[in-house]
Amino acid sequence: MPVYCITGTNRGIGLEFVRQLAQSPDNTIIAATRSSDLGDLRAVASSSTHIIHCDTGNLESIHKFAKEAAAHLLLLSSSSSSPTKNLKIDFLINNAAINPASWQSSLTLNPDDLAAQMSVNVLGPAKIVEFLLEAGLLSENVRIMNMTSGLGSLTRSFEFSPRKAAGYSISKVALNMLSIHQSDDLKKFLPGVVVVVLDPGWVKTRMGGSGAALEPSECVEKTLGVLHGLGEGDNGKFLQYDGKEVPW
Repeated sequence: MPVYCITGTNRGIGLEFVRQLAQSPDNTIIAATRSSDLGDLRAVASSSTHIIHCDTGNLESIHKFAKEAAAHLLLLSSSSSSPTKNLKIDFLINNAAINPASWQSSLTLNPDDLAAQMSVNVLGPAKIVEFLLEAGLLSENVRIMNMTSGLGSLTRSFEFSPRKAAGYSISKVALNMLSIHQSDDLKKFLPGVVVVVLDPGWVKTRMGGSGAALEPSECVEKTLGVLHGLGEGDNGKFLQYDGKEVPW
């Protein structure tokens, strides 16, 4: 019974992850969301989906989330047919992100907007991993997928003129570097861990807009294929939703 933990599940790609994973009764899903509007999430959730509040821009909220996730998994472990086996997270998808000021360039960056993006898009995934590790909730062979963007590729950014979403791009470059560090630092505690960053492509979500190229269902289906196929040789890689490597 694999355990998935996904952040940012109230809409868009995160919601679609829950919808597709909930199709199998074998999957246990920890769905983290900062939203109080849970109608769409509850509509796609299964009986084995556990919705827990988590604002990835708030350290206290992340810490509380880790404690609640631990309580849920402990309860599930004790009530399972194999009570001696402690359930742990097999797949962690750090999906939550914000892009509040996509029109800002390097010459018009607002300090508060940039700080908010760094907090949610970079420090959030860092602390999610840190606190879940401290709580003993990550399996030895956990697969961690940090959802980045093609805008986080320095190489690809050179191809855009004018350049796009300066603050968001900067935060995603930072997330990519965080992931490289996690891919090494976590090996001391979880020998089989694999950490990757993944570009989901241009997806038709509120952030991506209606003119985007990909439907959420197609993006998530292919992304899950990549996630489930990750091997130790993929640790530290920058991948696309179809499994192709992305230049840093």
